[in-house]
Amino acid sequence: MDSSNVSLSSPLALACGQVLPNRLMKSALSEGLATDDHGPDTRLERLYSRWGAGGFGLVVTGNVMVDRDHLGEPGNVVVEDDRHRDELTRWAKATRDGGTPIWMQINHPGRQANPLATKARPVAPSAIALNIPGLPSPRELTDTEIHDIVERFAATSVVAESSGFDGVQIHGAHGYLVSQFLSPLSNTRTDAWGGDADRRMRFLLDVVRAIRSAVSPGFAVGIKLNSADFQRGGFSEHESQAVVERLAHEHIDLIEISGGSYESPAMMGTASDSTRAREAYFLEYARTVRHAAGSVPLAVTGGFRTRAGMTEALRSGDCDVVGLGRPAAITPTAGAALLDDGAETLAAPSVSLKLPAKLRSAPAVKALDGALDLQWHTDQLHLMGAGKDPDPDRSILRTVVTTVRRNGVDAFRSKRGGDRRR
Repeated sequence: MDSSNVSLSSPLALACGQVLPNRLMKSALSEGLATDDHGPDTRLERLYSRWGAGGFGLVVTGNVMVDRDHLGEPGNVVVEDDRHRDELTRWAKATRDGGTPIWMQINHPGRQANPLATKARPVAPSAIALNIPGLPSPRELTDTEIHDIVERFAATSVVAESSGFDGVQIHGAHGYLVSQFLSPLSNTRTDAWGGDADRRMRFLLDVVRAIRSAVSPGFAVGIKLNSADFQRGGFSEHESQAVVERLAHEHIDLIEISGGSYESPAMMGTASDSTRAREAYFLEYARTVRHAAGSVPLAVTGGFRTRAGMTEALRSGDCDVVGLGRPAAITPTAGAALLDDGAETLAAPSVSLKLPAKLRSAPAVKALDGALDLQWHTDQLHLMGAGKDPDPDRSILRTVVTTVRRNGVDAFRSKRGGDRRR
């Protein structure tokens, strides 16, 4: 397919029949704006009304959990059944009224369940703990429990469709449960769910098939997938390419490429200066799997800041959709700014302790800076949820105070980050 004439404003037809109005995607940003009962708060309606009118071709929500006993962080929305259908409908409508389709990102944290928000013991493919001090060790899932979680993903998707969402995105990256099944470091099972690469991808494929069989043909099903988890002996780019090739035959509408995990947070803004200069952190990997993906469009999220960089990524054919995270937290109308207002660059402040370069290179300091940056951008989402404008000049001290109030000091562990700011 000739992509030389593709622009940011070009529509994109998906296999399910949906047509995205342009090539800009507001990628998933974990909001933490649920009610005490884990339903969508009215703050989400305010926030998403901004993004829905922001000129994007697609808006993807932050983490929506499929099991209220296992949460990725405080404030997660949970969709197990239709008890919050009215609130979900208002959430979807707030986005779609602005002319933008909305997909619900659905997820199970597995061993990355947040101990502040999850009372139950974490579960995982195998009883292997995260390499992060102080976090509880998970127990191994039984075969029956695995089948139950597969059905939970499907049930959540059915509720999402009936509530007016246009699709779902399965979170298969960043070390969450789907990613845990794919990785040989976290999945050492010897049954039908683990062992070789084919069996380790069975959980993901079963989730995709369960969802597709439960929703209508016109409902979109996408996935966020790691290019690699950047750990020695872990999920490699070669294995990721094999997963993409299999997904290309599973009626998937869009594959978003990301990378890393809580243990190796490539998604937390810790990329090298040379990688930032290229803007798109995972574009080179997308280029390598372009053929494996077949006709399935690829989205790349991570580092895009300039119109020129985004346009070149599309015209090169390496990706079909440009994902924006951090810029959308500061400029909720980022899509319109690029498409209608002629903006050449999007603002994306880098928040850090401003320590001397020698200290900044220390792993603990880099992790703390990454956590501060994530929480600072979360503050921007909460401001918009309260009906206010983002505050690019917000101080780090204020972020520390609001973060401790919101999540406790655990928020500053290096594991924080989830599906956040790119």
